[in-house]
Amino acid sequence: MKKVLLMAVALVAALSVKAQGEMFLKPMVGATMSTFTSDDNAKMKFGIVGGAEFGYQLADPFAVTVGALVSMQGAGADDNSFYKDVKATLTYLNVPILANYYIIPGLAVKAGIQPGFMLSAKSKGSEKIGGSWVDYDHSGTDGYKTFDLSIPLGLSYEISDFVIDARYNLGLTKVIDGGDSKNSVIMVTLGYKIPF
Repeated sequence: MKKVLLMAVALVAALSVKAQGEMFLKPMVGATMSTFTSDDNAKMKFGIVGGAEFGYQLADPFAVTVGALVSMQGAGADDNSFYKDVKATLTYLNVPILANYYIIPGLAVKAGIQPGFMLSAKSKGSEKIGGSWVDYDHSGTDGYKTFDLSIPLGLSYEISDFVIDARYNLGLTKVIDGGDSKNSVIMVTLGYKIPF
């Protein structure tokens, strides 16, 4: 019995050592460029993104990653006769779940699914009321859908332990109650791969 137990412990230890080389944590930070679809008046807005992804190398060309990223998204709007300097900033906790395929060592294409949870929303700008411009600044998630689902598609390239990642997040769910607009987000990040 002791021999079987020792063999089981040795096997678990060997598998743990092997798995340690296949798993990694990747802290990452970068920028977003986002807008809303189905809105001719919407224009790109810049934001920041940061967080980390946990990865597991399944086989030589394949890996999966799961992340937690805080992402500033939203949109600006073109000025018109009634509104100017309009900007909506929506902050999400996004959870990207991605399959990564390495075309060549260091270069991966990736795709998956990304649920997102709205943490905050803020809109500001100026509205013309009675011939005068009046500034407004609203905070709160009222009027917004607090759950977002998107499909991330991207490329990453590893230089030593640094990872440059570029993604496009195609929104599947509506952003505003009663509207048709969806999130459209370009994200570029720099990460550092920490194997364990």
